[in-house]
Amino acid sequence: MMDGNKLNELRELVEFLKANDIAEFDMEQDDLKVRIKFAGEPAAAAPAGGFDMAQLSRLMASAPAAASVPAAAPVAAAAAAPAAEVEEKLHEVKSPIVGTFYESPSPGAPAFVKVGDQVEVGQVLCIVEAMKLMNEIEADVAGEVVKRIAASGQPVEYGQPLFAIRAR
Repeated sequence: MMDGNKLNELRELVEFLKANDIAEFDMEQDDLKVRIKFAGEPAAAAPAGGFDMAQLSRLMASAPAAASVPAAAPVAAAAAAPAAEVEEKLHEVKSPIVGTFYESPSPGAPAFVKVGDQVEVGQVLCIVEAMKLMNEIEADVAGEVVKRIAASGQPVEYGQPLFAIRAR
């Protein structure tokens, strides 16, 4: 949960990004990850590596006064802003090979795992077929499956994320 100061900083950040026509922004600090994307016409994007807090502070300090947020703005406005989403850190299980992703052992069979399932290290999550060989992809962390990223029957690349797991 974010405290009032963090929400105020987030609100200021959103206003700063809007004022400077920055369409996308990623930031990681300790256990907090923030990704902001504005819908509409494409504008300038933030650097691929994102910003750290020191860079952001320097950038905001050199920004025009229009980027500041009125003190009377309600705290709920930043929390309700659909353009800002706060993401927790999730472990990604990535494909170790190029091939075709399958969520179940055969057509019509239930998926190995579904979102919300608890998995253990070594538990089979899916199959990646490569050159007619079925390669079982196993969980490398224990936790809850939060998201299936790849689509069943679709090609996947080496290193492509397949699942997001909230580690225990």
